[in-house]
Amino acid sequence: MGAHTDIALALARMATTVRVEGRREAIAVLAAAILIGCQAQADAPSRSLNVANVASAAPSGAPHPSSESSGPSAPVRLPEDEAPHDVLTEWWYYTGHLWTDAGSRYGFQFVVFQSIRGTNPVGYLAHFAITDVARERYSFAARVAQRRAVPPSLSLEVGGWTLQGGAGRDILAAATEDYGLELALRPQKPAALHAGGSISFGTAGNSYYYSRTRLAVAGTMRDGDSVSQVAGLAWHDHQWGNFIVSAVGGWDWFSIQLDDGADLMLTVLRGADGGRTALFGTYVDADGGLVDLTAEGIEVRALGAWTSARTGATYPSGWELAVGPIAERAVPRLNLRLVPVIADQELAFDRMPYWEGAVDVSGVIDDRPAAGHGYVELTGYSPG
Repeated sequence: MGAHTDIALALARMATTVRVEGRREAIAVLAAAILIGCQAQADAPSRSLNVANVASAAPSGAPHPSSESSGPSAPVRLPEDEAPHDVLTEWWYYTGHLWTDAGSRYGFQFVVFQSIRGTNPVGYLAHFAITDVARERYSFAARVAQRRAVPPSLSLEVGGWTLQGGAGRDILAAATEDYGLELALRPQKPAALHAGGSISFGTAGNSYYYSRTRLAVAGTMRDGDSVSQVAGLAWHDHQWGNFIVSAVGGWDWFSIQLDDGADLMLTVLRGADGGRTALFGTYVDADGGLVDLTAEGIEVRALGAWTSARTGATYPSGWELAVGPIAERAVPRLNLRLVPVIADQELAFDRMPYWEGAVDVSGVIDDRPAAGHGYVELTGYSPG
């Protein structure tokens, strides 16, 4: 899942001021140029999926994994669908864990959002964040851009930050005054199509959704004036479709990479009143075998809370997750505990803050000790 499904709304909120690279800069002119003609959901022009390999839309209703499909059994074809699409909303999301040769540890987030509204220029919003574990420091930034047309391949540039790739072999580069990354990512498993590759946001539209749950990472990292070689593990989410979701209350999204080679994605969706509307997930075993999970087999419990001094938002902090077992589908019993590596991992943008941070994972798999790393995304907790 991405932090802001209605990218037009997100860009509009950034059109006044945004915290960029540790300072506030006015970007109203550029953001307004991107957003010319953008309307609320009721006025947004309809655009058909301009890709023959995507199946028809999922059924309407509250946001949930689709229970129906037509056309091919898998509505996503790779590597073709890694490239940008001519649809309302799309994003490419990367989170991961890095270690230097000297043992210093960092978390990173890099995301590019694409928004198309009518005949206006294609709008882009990128977020970049670093969790500096040793210093207990979180740094984040945002940039915007526009293009005349959707590029034919995964080759995106947003204010000097770049994303290029194909067949899951992606290269990303981003830098601020304090930190910079140049990373090459290589898949260790096939792509995981969640709910067959299509989920529904009800009347707001439908999203195609897959993840590369285990990417080996190598490259360089700049910390201040010091440059180090880094290696680690990353997770990539890609979603696209004709959807604009501004009424969804928010969600808690978990991505977990266990030391035994298994990976786990869980999503808790909430309505505008804060109540839970859906809970679903995907278990990917060490060999890449995939099992879709429903609410009946999942428990999520927050252990505490953290309140941001910058935005006033209060987020859950620390979780216990229980999954399975599902004997007939080869899902073990998972009892996991997630602890943030530092409490403050909030992207405190004005009027659109969210928490996205690295966590450590411990617990048991069946009767065996378990450990790993993960990322958690928390949206919809802003008091404003």
